[in-house]
Amino acid sequence: MSNPNPVSGSPDKEPATEAELTAAGKADRGATMTAPKQPAPEPRPTLGRLFLDNLWAANTVTVTVLALVLAMVVGAVLIIVSDPEVLATYSYITARPGDALNASWTVVSEAYTNLFKGAIFDPEATGFTAALSPISETLTYTAPLVFTGLSVALAFRGGLFNIGAQGQATMGVILAAVAGFALPLPPVVHLVVALIAGAAGGAIWGFVPGILKARTGAHEVINTIMLNYVAVYFLSWVIIQNGVQNPDRADAISKPVDSSAQLPRLLGDNLRVHAGILVAVLATWFIAWLLNRSTLGFELRAVGANPDAARTAGISVTKTYVLVMVIAGVLAGLGGSQMVLGSTATALTPLVVAQIGFDGILVALLGRVKPWGVLLAALLFGALQAGGNRMQSYSGISLELVTVLQALIVIFIAAPALVKAIFQLRAARAARLQTSLAKGW
Repeated sequence: MSNPNPVSGSPDKEPATEAELTAAGKADRGATMTAPKQPAPEPRPTLGRLFLDNLWAANTVTVTVLALVLAMVVGAVLIIVSDPEVLATYSYITARPGDALNASWTVVSEAYTNLFKGAIFDPEATGFTAALSPISETLTYTAPLVFTGLSVALAFRGGLFNIGAQGQATMGVILAAVAGFALPLPPVVHLVVALIAGAAGGAIWGFVPGILKARTGAHEVINTIMLNYVAVYFLSWVIIQNGVQNPDRADAISKPVDSSAQLPRLLGDNLRVHAGILVAVLATWFIAWLLNRSTLGFELRAVGANPDAARTAGISVTKTYVLVMVIAGVLAGLGGSQMVLGSTATALTPLVVAQIGFDGILVALLGRVKPWGVLLAALLFGALQAGGNRMQSYSGISLELVTVLQALIVIFIAAPALVKAIFQLRAARAARLQTSLAKGW
């Protein structure tokens, strides 16, 4: 007889017996009992824990702050090494280590205290002028650096290396000064004309490498470096020409710029900060809008990212190159014009521009070639310059040490992998940071 309840399975095999089914059920229960349990889901991290994790991740803010710390530490070592009296205490450090430590702390703390007092605020100052003098000096040094930094950063975003901000600023200061003492105009009109003249000088000096790059493919780095020399020697020549040189002076100095062409001072005649810092902030806003909100900014970024793809998409790479360098020249020319229309100087000298064009390269790098980052970087460099003057006067520290601090800050910020390795930052965030830096360039 056949089984009324056959077990499903292969027709070629005999049906399983009751004993076999019982054994199989026990085996299944045993496997179920011995199987590992799934781990419970981890609890969601608290807000405080997330804050601490992100604080020690290699993001932009953390790397920048730690780069400043590293630069200050290396600067402290240089301050100690450069002081012979402090070094003398290290000759017997094994016998009396307290002398070396106390002397080192004294000289470093005094130097950095004077750096802060000269750049931000002096708690011991009495009176309105003395209290605001440090921040006034910082803003005075910051204003031209904002323009040259924006000039270099804008060219970088367009795929060009504008090493000629120094020459463009030099041409800007020449035309601005000549317009400032040669044109008899009413006060407000005179200032506007002088600023336009300075911007035009920088634009001409930016147009030359731009058109050469666009038409002939000549590398802009070589062209701009050579034009820097041309501008410097042209400045030295034009100062001593009749009608430009001060007739009351025998040395190389031009006539003073009329007061009607001077930028107005913001905090009175006793403080040097002038309206140029407000113009710098407006220029930063305009460049940020130009890059992120305008059609030209989109084309500029597209050409900077991939000129071949941009050309295929219908963007005129030639026109973009020229416009980028012209606008960069305008910015650098405005920065140079502030050196005579502001409160730094009132006449042309061979060194009137100082190094604002080359410092603009450092400012652009420190600001990660972003407009508002450039503004903050220029503010930092201005503070270092203003504080360095007091540090040199009150602590006897060489002003060149401030330049070393600036270079160290840029080195550490430009090398996030080094900062990550020193402070053991999280590798994933550091990798993303390096990617963002590469995209910025």
